[in-house]
Formats: sequence, C-alpha cells, structure tokens
Amino acid sequence: MAPVPARTSEAIPLHTNTVDLAEADDFIRLYHSEHPGAGSPQRRMAEVRAEVAATGTYRHTADELAFGARVAWRNSARCIGRLYWRSLKVRDLRDLRDPKEIADECVAHLRLATNGGKVRPVISVFAPDAPGRPGPRIRNDQLIRYAGYRGEDGGVLGDRRNAELTDHVISLGWRPPVTRGPFDVLPLVVEREGAEPAMIELPRDAVLEVPISHPEYPWLASLGLRWHAVPAISDMRLRIGGVDYPAAPFNGWYMGTEIGARNFADTDRYDLLPYLGRRMGLDTSGVRTLWRDRVLVELNRAVLHSFGEAGVTITDHHTESDRFLTHLRKEEEAGRSCPADWTWIVPPMSGGLTGVFHRYYDKEELVPNFFPAGTVGVCPVIH
Repeated sequence: MAPVPARTSEAIPLHTNTVDLAEADDFIRLYHSEHPGAGSPQRRMAEVRAEVAATGTYRHTADELAFGARVAWRNSARCIGRLYWRSLKVRDLRDLRDPKEIADECVAHLRLATNGGKVRPVISVFAPDAPGRPGPRIRNDQLIRYAGYRGEDGGVLGDRRNAELTDHVISLGWRPPVTRGPFDVLPLVVEREGAEPAMIELPRDAVLEVPISHPEYPWLASLGLRWHAVPAISDMRLRIGGVDYPAAPFNGWYMGTEIGARNFADTDRYDLLPYLGRRMGLDTSGVRTLWRDRVLVELNRAVLHSFGEAGVTITDHHTESDRFLTHLRKEEEAGRSCPADWTWIVPPMSGGLTGVFHRYYDKEELVPNFFPAGTVGVCPVIH
C-alpha cells in the first residue's frame, strides 16, 4: 500500500474536551498503511469513533502506541539522529498516574537507557490526558539536570539554565550538598493535578557521568568537568492520533557538539570559552584572533575523547550529518516527507563542512510528534 500522508500540526487543537476524530482517523490509516497485516482499518476506525463518542477519547493498542512513538521521532524536524527511529524501545506505562510511581519508573528508564554505557534509545509513555482528567507532568526538562545556584553577586554556580528549577526544588524541600558544586544532580519532580508532587533524588547508579579530559592538555582533567551519558528529554508532550501524552520521557545518545559547543560553551550555560582561552595561552583581546573558534574545537575534541575513553556512546557532527542524509534518502524512497529545521539540523560547529548545510528541507510539521507542553512546536534534538 502507498504511504498515507501524515496530518500536519496546523489543525491541532491545543485545548479540547474530546479527541479530534479527523486526526485519529489519519493516524489509524497511517498505521494500517505501514502494517498491512493489521486487519481492517475501517473496523478499527469505527471502534475509535465509538469510543470517542462514549468517552471523549480512545486507547491506543500497544502496537499503535509503539508505532506512534517511533513515528513521532521520525517526524521530529529538529532531530538530526532519526536514522534509527525504528530501534526506539517503547515502554508502555499508560496505567501509571501516581507521581511517585512515575518518578520510580523514570529511574528505571535511565538504567535501561544507560545500558552500561552502550546507550540505547528509549521512551517511557505514561498516562495520557483525558477529558476532565489531565495526565501527569514532569517538571524537569530532562531527567538529568545539573543545579544552578544563584549567588549574591548575581552569578550562578553550575548550569545557569537550571537556576529557576533549582530554586523550585529547594522550595519543595530539597537540600543541596553541604559543599555545592557545578555538577550537582537535581532531584526529579513529577506533578499531577489533585496530588502532591513527587520529588526524588536520582540514585547514583542511574546517572552515568563521564569525566572530561583532553588528549593533549592534561591540565583540563584537573578542572573537574563532567557530563552525563543519557540526554532524556522529559517535558515534551507526545501526540499520537489526537491523544496527548504529557509525560513521555525519551532519549537517544549525545552528539558531541551538544555538550562541547552548547552546554559547556553557551553564555547562558557554563560559558567556559573565556576561561579555557586564557588557560590555553591564546590572545583573547579581540574576536579576529579566532580564539573562541580554537577553544571550541579543543573543547569538542575533549568531549569526544572522554566519552570514547569511558566507553560511552556518542557521535560526532560529521558522522551524524552523513547519517541524517542517509535517513533523508530512505524516507524519500519510501514516499514520505522528511521535515527538517535547517537551524537545528546544521551542527553548531563547522556547519559548512557538513553535508546537511548545503541544501534546503521540507519545513512541514507532521504528527505524530513531540511538542512543548501547551504549545504546538517541534522536537529538540533527541541525542
């Protein structure tokens, strides 16, 4: 059968009491077009319509859920790592609504995804929104986040982006370590309407971290830099066939530039370039010396070197760009659109040296997909 075009996000109602039947029908047709042995799509659509008429929503089968979650990754326009969308392991946890149980399963997710350093893509799907009964939410934007402590001088110790989350968990009763550091792992907060939020400390065995060193600058190891192995995004809502799953943490593996060119380098994160430039003895008096470019390359070399030495899965931006173009060709051969946001697909370092830089992409947003809570949008990088 020919592939059924996926429904675009332009018709998605953000707040509705019942499921959009047109979107549900589109998804069922899409599922059956890619699973011709699944039976009659007309019969399944009739079941869905009857369930929506009675309850305002419907329940995906386990196979529909797994397919929908994988296609959401396939449709994620900001993700360069979609070549392996079929390999996503889907954990069906839709019967869980209790915040503490969800938090515990998030820990299990991290252990499963970490896989001794051989990181594997995993998604854990918790209870969906239903008419008059919103599903649970995870407050953290990723399952693993480092604290950002505000100082009296206006500075921040740690990850500046997480200063607000750090304030919040402290207000809930979290006690930071006696000696605060730049890489203190924040607790996980799960919320549900009508229930007390659950806040749990992530066990050390669920958070694999890689110490950062450099193959030619031994002093860099003494700085105590490190980063966690699993980037599990946790504040996006997964939308499949008109049904929203507001708590559906998912992960792939890191691309080196996400850590070296963004997390460590961005001025609203760790902002390490000025300090490292001075330590490297570079002329930092003006931008024309290209000192920032030189530091950025060495910082990214350090990240790739360190993950490799630790035996932890990571990819580089050149390899991943080639893989994305392979994915693009496969999608075109299958007769499917492959939306991509150029500003996210092109790596934040040496973009012009990668194949993804030198072409345009379809910008249409498709569903199933991942969206920021409460808004229509596209998925950040899954790595």
